[in-house]
This record gives sequence, structure tokens and C-alpha cells, in this order.
Amino acid sequence: MRVAIVGASGAVGQEFLKVLDERDFPLDDLVLFGSIRSAGREYTFRGKKYEVKLLQHNEDFKGIDIVFASAGASTSKEFAETITKYGAVMIDNSSAFRMDEDVPLVVPECNAMDALNRPRNIIANPNCTTIMMVVCLNPIEKLSHIKNIHVASYQSASGAGAAAMEELKQQYKALANEEEPTVNKFAYQLAYNVIPQIDVFQDNGYTKEEMKMFNETKKIMHTDARCSAMCVRISSLRSHSEAVWVETEVPIAVETAQEAFRNAEGVTLIDAPQQVGTKANPDVSKETMESLPYPMPLYSAGKDDVYVGRVRKDLANENGLTFWLTGDQIKKGAALNAVQIAEWLIKNDERLKK
Repeated sequence: MRVAIVGASGAVGQEFLKVLDERDFPLDDLVLFGSIRSAGREYTFRGKKYEVKLLQHNEDFKGIDIVFASAGASTSKEFAETITKYGAVMIDNSSAFRMDEDVPLVVPECNAMDALNRPRNIIANPNCTTIMMVVCLNPIEKLSHIKNIHVASYQSASGAGAAAMEELKQQYKALANEEEPTVNKFAYQLAYNVIPQIDVFQDNGYTKEEMKMFNETKKIMHTDARCSAMCVRISSLRSHSEAVWVETEVPIAVETAQEAFRNAEGVTLIDAPQQVGTKANPDVSKETMESLPYPMPLYSAGKDDVYVGRVRKDLANENGLTFWLTGDQIKKGAALNAVQIAEWLIKNDERLKK
């Protein structure tokens, strides 16, 4: 099994290396690709050093089985044909192909089988906020069809990349020293602030990020459910959170929903408001986190699951439920989901079985 990472030096590319190692992904050879800025850098994986090769239109992808691409939409569009030319499966983390009819958009907990139907040998990794939401919607959908979804996202600096995370740190440092903070990665200062805009505005007043949640949810879940989103950038460093309201065809009891979350793949339920006041270290284990009253981004960073809490009936809709979720944007929202797609393919796709 030969695996490649395109965009190896970026935040998600580095996360790919961690996740592949953590999960003992079955690979025999690893090839790293990057831009002219990162070509020549070396990274250690499982005790061996690998040098980043310059991404070019050549024969470098011959013999490679799976390619994890995270170098931006324009790069993915330009190099897709080169990457897949000799049969490699391209699992793309950009927005380039997500809504293309001949490219499956996959979250393994929801629609893994879609990955088998890939005419162009491209599989799209969804938007991070969509991934985390549909992982939690899936167990509810099994109880009763979801008709409508309202969601407010609270998205960390990590969603804009490693440079944005560093900018947030530097902004807090500058403000503490009574200096003017640098603002490059966001439209406005993020430190001590929230920005109700992620990506560019569309003609309907929604941002591109918000429309991704509307469109991608339909495609992944094969549903007619409509998702109305408000996406907000907050000054947490890593891990996104979402407040979600769903309207189902028939009412669902809170206890029934909690049990569904408890048993769902990729979900951990933390819903004990009576434990308010419990303190935990940011590096807490899963067991310690479960002693908290509700999930928070500080504690979900670096972890695999999407954490759910504050499960309640919607007081404005008798068929409604509302809940809170948080998950690591770089991990489950990007690298981990892509690696899980590849793991599923290795087990279930005859074309990849060795």
C-alpha cells in the first residue's frame, strides 16, 4: 500500500501524519508533496525521514494507491487528473469537488458506501462543520426523519489554518502588552472578539460556509432536510462547536435521543448538567472528560470523537430537539475523516485489497 500526502507541510497535512501513525494505518511507502515553499523539508514518520517533493505534472503518482490532498481547491483542481491518472484514489480535503455529481462526498459514519461509486477516482472530504454535525444527525435520523435543521457554529482559529492560530496567539500577546495587534488572516481582530462571518457572502445574505452546510448535508445524508446556518468565528484556538436545533417528523424523547447518541459511532455523549463546577485539565483523558457537565472545545482538541451535550426538547417546536456539539476541526473535521474513508476502502473495495 503506497500512500501520498499533497500539502504535507500545512496544518492538515501534518495532522495526516499524526493520524496515520496513531491508527497504525497499513502503508508500505509514504510520499510527501508540497509547493515550492515546502519542497525539500523533511518530516519523520514512524522513525524514518521523508523529504517533501515538489508537486508537479509528471509521473510521480504512478504506483500510488491512495492520495490525501489538502493543498487548497485551486491546487486540487489543477492536479486532480495528474494524481488519478494511474489509478490512485484521491481523497480531497478542499471544496473543489464536493458538489460535483460524479464525486462522492463521504462521512464514513453516515454514507461510507458512497465511496465505492467514484467515476473520477476522487472522493471529497466535506466541510469540517458539516462533518461534525452529520455525525450527530445520523443517529437522530434513524429514529425519525429530520425535516429542518438550524445551527449556529462557533468556529475556532484553526479553521483558517496554522498561520491563523499563530495570529490569534500573537494578538493576545500584543494586547496584553498594550500594543496594536496584527490583523491579516481575518476581516477583523479575533482576540477578545467574535466575527459573524466565515468565508465570503453570497447573494442571499448567507456566507459560503453557511451554504456549504445547507448543500453538503443534503448530499451526504441523501435527505430533503433544509439546514439554515449562522457560522461565527470565535477566539478559541482549536476545535469547533455548534448549537443545533432539529425538527423531526415525530417527537423524540430526550432520553431516546441521548441513548442514540450514546450508542452512535464516532459520538461521545457528555450530558450531566448537575455536575456544573467540575474542573478538568485540558489534557484530560476521555474518562475524566465524561465527568464534566457538557463538552467544550478546550477539552475536545486532539480527540477523535464528536462530543454531544445539552440535549433538550425545543421549547418552540413540539417535534424539535436541540443539542450542543464540539469536535476537533483539524482532526475529525479534516484529516481523521479522510483517513477513515481510506480505512473503509481498504476493507471493502476490491480494487484496493492487496
